Amino acid sequence: MTQLEYAKNNIISGLMKKTSALEGVSAKLVMEKIRDGKVVIPANKTRKIKNPCAIGEALRTKINANIGTSTEKSAISLELKKLATAVKYGADTVMDLSVGKDIRRTRKAILEASPVPLGTVPIYEIAVNAQINNGDFVKFDADDMLEVIKSQAEDGVDFFTIHAGVTKKSLAALKKCGRLLSIVSRGGAMIAAWMKRHNKENPFYEHFDQILDIAYEYDITLSLGDGLRPGSILDATDNAQVSELKILGALAQRAKKRNVQVIIEGPGHVPLNQIEKNVRLQKKICRGAPFYVLGPLVTDVGAGYDHITGAIGGAIAASAGADFLCYVTPAEHLRHPSIEDVREGVIASKIAAHAADIVKGTANALLWDRRMSIARKSRNWKQQIQLSVDPDKARAYRLSSKPHASDVCTMCGNYCSIKLMEQCLRE
Repeated sequence: MTQLEYAKNNIISGLMKKTSALEGVSAKLVMEKIRDGKVVIPANKTRKIKNPCAIGEALRTKINANIGTSTEKSAISLELKKLATAVKYGADTVMDLSVGKDIRRTRKAILEASPVPLGTVPIYEIAVNAQINNGDFVKFDADDMLEVIKSQAEDGVDFFTIHAGVTKKSLAALKKCGRLLSIVSRGGAMIAAWMKRHNKENPFYEHFDQILDIAYEYDITLSLGDGLRPGSILDATDNAQVSELKILGALAQRAKKRNVQVIIEGPGHVPLNQIEKNVRLQKKICRGAPFYVLGPLVTDVGAGYDHITGAIGGAIAASAGADFLCYVTPAEHLRHPSIEDVREGVIASKIAAHAADIVKGTANALLWDRRMSIARKSRNWKQQIQLSVDPDKARAYRLSSKPHASDVCTMCGNYCSIKLMEQCLRE
């Protein structure tokens, strides 16, 4: 049975017990939320995950880190280092977005090394295979599509991004709304190019039931991709985006009836004042399904600092009810991310997720901050470093600037407010 089947039959699975313990909530709560389609546990039946996680309502906000080769940078060893970095600094899941050489070998290496759930975007491998075998990335058919999805399932992939919402109907809405940037999703653009070339409906949409068959067999969670997400804040919440979201909401209900778990992906580039509206809209249309957002980025001018623009949007989105943040690195829009970019992206998203969890009141969220405040009050530098979101950086900063006394730092020195007030109150 799938996790959703267990939940529908009021059975608490081993994964429900394990993930609920990690969350500090009851296993019954996790089971009920999975049954209602509001929580998922991405976990392929064929793979034992060391650090599984549950994603959704009433749980800690999770973060995902994207890694994978590109046509310009294609070294498995580098991607494995990125995986290790992402996990070390707090990524709950990782996605392999490889489009370079040896995609399957890269995926298998990452799967073998990953202690967290792994996701993929099957259209990438489908398109790359078509380019290699047929000399044209859109020269594939539905059988080719299903073959790749099946092979990825057999390899042990835990969740798929499926771009099934880019349909003739949603593309018609896109043409009418006059976007500044039409499609910025790589997968969405690949599907749109295929549809135009073949003059056919999206094969992921047309053959969705066969995709569900595979997902059900391996208990793979489907992350329904937002191929029409806005790539500019000027395009946010337009008719194209909403048209696709409605399609994804309907597909989510079809998946639930087939006992397949579903996540809904969301924007993208969204100004601050539209983020809460976007979250509420998704939750209404998709009946509370976990919401997975890229950022969102709150301005388009943050090149080189988009981990910050994404963290600002992520904190607002998650505090409004988004469940899953896809990190954004400083390299977004500019280059293939480095190991350091991965680290900074994960940490920025982790801060955003934790800030939102304080607002949500999730289990033990405030306890972390309370412990840090106590450590600051006592000027316990060792404990402050241990409790920081990035102990390595906190330690390096402390060691790089030696104060005249061990109980202060070089920012305030003799005028440390905490030390002064401690003396004042004591006297």
